[in-house]
Amino acid sequence: MAVAYTPGLRVTADTVVRQRRRLPTRGEVLVKVGDTVGADDIVARAEMPGNLHSLRAAELLRVEPQELPSHLIKQPGDAVQAGELIAQTRGLWGLFKSEVRSPVAGTLEEVSGTSGRARVREHPRRIEVSAHIEGRVVEIIEGEGAVIEARGAVVQGIFGVGGERLGPLRLIAGGPDEMIRADAIRDCEGCVLVGGAGADGKGIGAAAEAGAAALVVGAIRDRVLREYVGYDIGVAITGQEDVPMTLILTEGFGELPMARRTWELLESLAGQLASVNGATQIRAGVIRPEIIVPRAGAAGSQAEGEREWAGGELKAGARVRIIREPHFGALGKVTALPPELTDIETESRVRVAMVELAAGPEVRVPRANLELIRE
Repeated sequence: MAVAYTPGLRVTADTVVRQRRRLPTRGEVLVKVGDTVGADDIVARAEMPGNLHSLRAAELLRVEPQELPSHLIKQPGDAVQAGELIAQTRGLWGLFKSEVRSPVAGTLEEVSGTSGRARVREHPRRIEVSAHIEGRVVEIIEGEGAVIEARGAVVQGIFGVGGERLGPLRLIAGGPDEMIRADAIRDCEGCVLVGGAGADGKGIGAAAEAGAAALVVGAIRDRVLREYVGYDIGVAITGQEDVPMTLILTEGFGELPMARRTWELLESLAGQLASVNGATQIRAGVIRPEIIVPRAGAAGSQAEGEREWAGGELKAGARVRIIREPHFGALGKVTALPPELTDIETESRVRVAMVELAAGPEVRVPRANLELIRE
């Protein structure tokens, strides 16, 4: 008899973490294999060319394109400031002068006597990539970055918004089923807050206003997420939102307590430095939001006897979470696993599971849309 397996979220107190830290373009790698790095240490940097601004210089001066070079105040290769004069006509009796000024600070890169255009390029933009976790460099990606390895705890969530943040873990709820209160959020600047079951808009706003680096809760309502981000957000890929604080949901949407195992692990790590990232990708190439707490000075192979759970057998009675619409984030229990292929709305034929939702009826769900919840 065939056995079905499905993935689950990683929630482990002791595992080996490897982070690939790469630049978006080729640059300079600043570390070497064997180096010990802190989470804030820069491992690679690059300079991206600044934006190019094209000016209709001859037209602005009211001269022919071939006359443009004779009216230049600045020459190609010269540095210019925003608003600085680039070219100017003499005018009549010293009056009625026409001029061209740089719209930005940068370099006058080119002046064309054919097109009559002048081009100013902004100063290069420096891009830096940090280690994100405290650990050891185990691999160099030539011209791009490095792989950092550490030992520590990892907690994956189901959904998040906002990018990478760093800060000490601090609990602001009394248990995994407690909603956070706005008046309980104080003196938390730079902290990664753990808030139990969830938060309303006032709670999230208070945490962001207090300068928290991140907020980790069991669930929130989709309306609250929309208010925080400022627009409807899809579940395909996140992490680039312009938000003041990273937000990670460990269970889903609605009113769901944080899994006790997750809460107890985070509670045991209170006060320690955590690296968080809200980036989420639900479809191909799944990316989970995660909280990583490296063990100080620990790196290397997995500990003997270490147990990390990332999935298991899908069977009747198993507790699961749905990770696709229309029931995204819903919890339930598998009641049956029909062996035959079934037609679904996309007109595909797939194997499905019958799931009794924790807060609703029994639904039919493609098995690929489920993940196991560890008891």
